[in-house]
Amino acid sequence: MTDLLSYDFMQRALLAALLVGITAPAVGIYLVQRRQALMGDGIGHVALTGVGLGLLFQTDPVWMAVLVCTVAAVIMELVRSRGNQRGDIALAMLFYGGMACGRLLISKSPAASGTGGSLDSYLWGSILAVDNGDLITIAALGTVVIAVSLGLRRQLFAVCQDEEFAKVTGVPVRLLNLLIAVMAAVTVTVAMRVVGLLLVSAMMVVPVVAAQLLTRSFRATQALSIVIGVLVSLGGVVTSYQADVPPGSAIVLLAIACFAVFSVLAAPLARRRHRSDGPSRPAAAEQPAAGAGLAQ
Repeated sequence: MTDLLSYDFMQRALLAALLVGITAPAVGIYLVQRRQALMGDGIGHVALTGVGLGLLFQTDPVWMAVLVCTVAAVIMELVRSRGNQRGDIALAMLFYGGMACGRLLISKSPAASGTGGSLDSYLWGSILAVDNGDLITIAALGTVVIAVSLGLRRQLFAVCQDEEFAKVTGVPVRLLNLLIAVMAAVTVTVAMRVVGLLLVSAMMVVPVVAAQLLTRSFRATQALSIVIGVLVSLGGVVTSYQADVPPGSAIVLLAIACFAVFSVLAAPLARRRHRSDGPSRPAAAEQPAAGAGLAQ
């Protein structure tokens, strides 16, 4: 491990992975709670348009992707809030159009002949792709997202759990819904250099779902999912270096492995909790996964 830390690119990659491991589950838990687990995947498709615009106009692709993804996320939230029956079709057009437009723009960029490897780094992640500028951007955006997702946890939880009740209690539901969408968009762009646009959604969902298997409160689920996210992100980057594989693939497979292990542990843990709670407790206590995230 000491040898790994002697390389500047590995130091940058590990720091970026640490931030991604915290940010993605911290925001992803709200998407899972709202049953929008695939929202990150859709934003990832649209982010490719931002990357393409950045390369075409020779500006920072990450910041351009932040702008494009933020606009797309707001549109997605407005479509969702209206409950239009054609909303799914509109979102599908947005997702597929975003990826197609991105690839078209990249093909027309001044450095089109040499962007094959660069495009792969955006799609699948690369430990070599994170430069000092990217690290500063990831740190700045990640810090803001983490601060908001943890600082406004109670309000965001209330909106995700029951919008109608939140409205009655005076919570600004529309504003917080838009905030969740924007945080998801920023998280996708933060993670794309490490995990890749095609796999970033998994890091927003799998650690959360794995944590739900062992926890029974929203706070505990969020904390454990962040721990899982950090461990698999760092482990994936190290594995990527040692095995010469894309870091995104390694990170996601490690996260899925954690989910598999937790699935095995969940049943006996639930039975032990049931015995300790006693027969007077409701039967729902046997199902920590179903109740996870439903109470602060």
